Amino acid sequence: MRLKYHTFSDEKLMARIKRGDAAAFDELYARYGKRMLYYFHRMLGGDEEKAQDFLQDLFLKIVEKPARFRGGHAFVGWLYTVAHNMCKNEYRKQSVRQVVFNDPDIDMHCARFDGVHPIEKACDERAFLHALMDELDKLSADQRTTFLLRHQENCSIREISQILNCSEGTIKSRLHYIARKLADRLQARNPLCG
Repeated sequence: MRLKYHTFSDEKLMARIKRGDAAAFDELYARYGKRMLYYFHRMLGGDEEKAQDFLQDLFLKIVEKPARFRGGHAFVGWLYTVAHNMCKNEYRKQSVRQVVFNDPDIDMHCARFDGVHPIEKACDERAFLHALMDELDKLSADQRTTFLLRHQENCSIREISQILNCSEGTIKSRLHYIARKLADRLQARNPLCG
């Protein structure tokens, strides 16, 4: 009987990886490879090559030392914790503090012009999204990670607090601060306010 890995939870897949099941690893990579590549790409200043290297290192850690993941915890939280720590170590080494400026997702968002909105509105939205990326670049690594985990990855406050190893109150406060800061800086560029 052939196993249906796509029906397994992340945690069950990790248990199988600990026993040397390569197909379980392939399923986890299929689930998280693109998301983690995008995360690294954003956190490492848009350096595609470095993001690819970090992605490979991340999944190599899973293969070589699957026991580092302890049952009873959510796999996705653990995965982002490891990824976040990898980025923090890189910041210490290289003082990398950039976010992507020419983001293909922004270009794709603007290319979805459906004829309902005038071209000017689509251009305003693109300019706003570029300004948002520029402002995210000015945030600290922890603030940027908090923002991306909440608004890109749709993580809960509790998940973010576990990933970043700080209280839920700190995460709420950080998100409130970031929202106010971005709102103040981006208000004039918001296409919905004009």
